[in-house]
Amino acid sequence: MQIQVNSNHTIHTGETFERWATTELNESLRRFKDDITRIEVHMSEENSDKASNGHMRCTMEARLAHQEPVAVNHDAPSQDLAFRGASDKLKRLLEHTLDKLRDHRSRESIRRVEDLDAA
Repeated sequence: MQIQVNSNHTIHTGETFERWATTELNESLRRFKDDITRIEVHMSEENSDKASNGHMRCTMEARLAHQEPVAVNHDAPSQDLAFRGASDKLKRLLEHTLDKLRDHRSRESIRRVEDLDAA
C-alpha cells in the first residue's frame, strides 16, 4: 500500500508530518492492505486568503484493487484534527465497502446444482 501526502501552496506539511501520516494510515488500515493499492492525502487550508483563521481540510482518496476509488474529506481547525477526522471516515467507508463486497462473494448462489442437472 503506497501512501502519498500532498499539500497546496498555503501550507507546508513537512517530512515529519508525512512520516507520521504514513505510519498512522498503515496502522489503522492494515486489515485492508491487500485491497488498497494507494492512498492519496491532500491537505489544504480553507479561507487562507481571508483575515479570519483558516480551517484545514484533509481529503483522502483510496485506490482499490479492481474497484473504483473512494474518497472522503474532513474540515477542522487544525491539521492534526483534519487528518484524524478524514482517516476515521476513510476507515468506516472502507469497512462498509469492502465488507459488503466480501459478504456478497461469500453467499451461495440462488442456483443449485440439482436445478442445473434437471434442466
